Amino acid sequence: MLSVLSLRESWADFRTHILLDDLANTGNPPETHSLLRPGVSIAEAADPNRPKKTMGFRDLILFYVVTGISLRWIATAASAGPSSIVIWIGAWLAFYTPLALSVLELSSRYPNEGGIYVWSKRAFGDFAGFITAWTYWTCNLPYFPAALYFAASNALYIRPHAWAHLQGNTTYYIVFSVLALTIATLLNIWGLDVGTWLHNLGAVAMWIPVAIVLAMGTVAWHRFGSVTAFTLHSMTPRTHLNDMIFWSVLIYAFAGCETASLMGDEIKNARRAIPWALFLAGITVTLCYILGTIGVLIALPSTEVSNLQGLMQAITSTAHKLGFERVIPFAAFLIALSNVGAAGAYLAAVARLPFVAGIDRFLPPVFGALHPKWKTPWVGLLTQFVIGVAFIFLGQAGTGIKGAYDVLVSMGVITYFIPFLYLFAAMFKLQSEPAASGVIRVPGGKLVARLVALVGFVTTILTIGISLLPPPDEPNKPLAVLKIVGLSGLLVLIGVGIFYGPKIRQRVAGSANNVG
Repeated sequence: MLSVLSLRESWADFRTHILLDDLANTGNPPETHSLLRPGVSIAEAADPNRPKKTMGFRDLILFYVVTGISLRWIATAASAGPSSIVIWIGAWLAFYTPLALSVLELSSRYPNEGGIYVWSKRAFGDFAGFITAWTYWTCNLPYFPAALYFAASNALYIRPHAWAHLQGNTTYYIVFSVLALTIATLLNIWGLDVGTWLHNLGAVAMWIPVAIVLAMGTVAWHRFGSVTAFTLHSMTPRTHLNDMIFWSVLIYAFAGCETASLMGDEIKNARRAIPWALFLAGITVTLCYILGTIGVLIALPSTEVSNLQGLMQAITSTAHKLGFERVIPFAAFLIALSNVGAAGAYLAAVARLPFVAGIDRFLPPVFGALHPKWKTPWVGLLTQFVIGVAFIFLGQAGTGIKGAYDVLVSMGVITYFIPFLYLFAAMFKLQSEPAASGVIRVPGGKLVARLVALVGFVTTILTIGISLLPPPDEPNKPLAVLKIVGLSGLLVLIGVGIFYGPKIRQRVAGSANNVG
């Protein structure tokens, strides 16, 4: 088998020869040719249609932080009580650790643009690669409104008295979400070096509110004691079905460390930078989740914590007790900014999937084109923006704000975790391929790597199953389940249709020609 380097050289020589030959004979540009066998992406070969390498090591760490932490999950965990701390640790062991180790090795083996798409396609072929990219891309359609609803809800604390009446106003949530998504899209179209400013600000704004709630919680605990009892009984997770539903959300919270690999060709020295950045960011993510949850529970009993505003509720309550009211609008602004930054980061990363799929001709070639001035996959970014806006409106259909938020979260979990099935399966299968020198492997060799992949795969299956169940306080459970299953299934079927549609049309046309 040709090495990646020789494949790149052969591809470049072939394209140069075809270009000169066609121009000499016809004066026209050449048709598209491919040297690649099925299962190998053009994204792995040399091509002048490449984004610029703009992401340094510091940017990469902050990118992992902004995509790995979501403050809304701290509120969700705190609403379940002290037992969520144990569940955080379990989710870290059963999902985050296998995911991080798999991404560490796969990104070191194949540090190409497309990440999870390239890995799945290399292991299982064209359809697996495409459906992995499609479901990962579409999962962000419900993610954007869910994250931006959370940002909008917490932004109300910037001026709590003047803006309190907007709490149940769906128009406010829609307008805020659309404007925030517009800003994030424009910044990313202007270039990753520009969009990175939003991502980096979002990362810094992500951990400062956690530090605030933890610091004020410590002072309040010293002065007044904790309002929540941290005992062996209270920290023991309950195994009732309704309690297990939210386990999938905490597992979902640990996803995100695979995102930067989607932009492998835009990372400076990706093979070395990704593993170290992943390690450092992983420590930050885990500590923020666990310590943030403890900080909220020190200030508030779990029964008073809201999924949408739990962190700000804790900061507000503690600030009033300590006389630090001035910190409230500052923290609210940071929480809103952090979620807008996270939405922008996911928008940037996931837009690379239709880009490489366009290069591979699974989508119209326009998706594989870069903006002539800014060298960004602008078609994928705009397409995701338009569909994301549609989901912002669709998520409000027939339910309230909290119901829309829960539906979007559950739908995001299902569509988001389908690609992880392929990722862990690819990690298992690709152990049969020899690793090049310099590749960072999972400690313990093939046996440990396959065990890690198996644990991650089983955890993912269980998470998807639990996500199908509606929350116990959902007033319209049949409608919620129909939305979750129907919208998730529709997205998958559309992807299958896009992949097989051209093949079916070719066969029908061929049969018609034979009959004629």
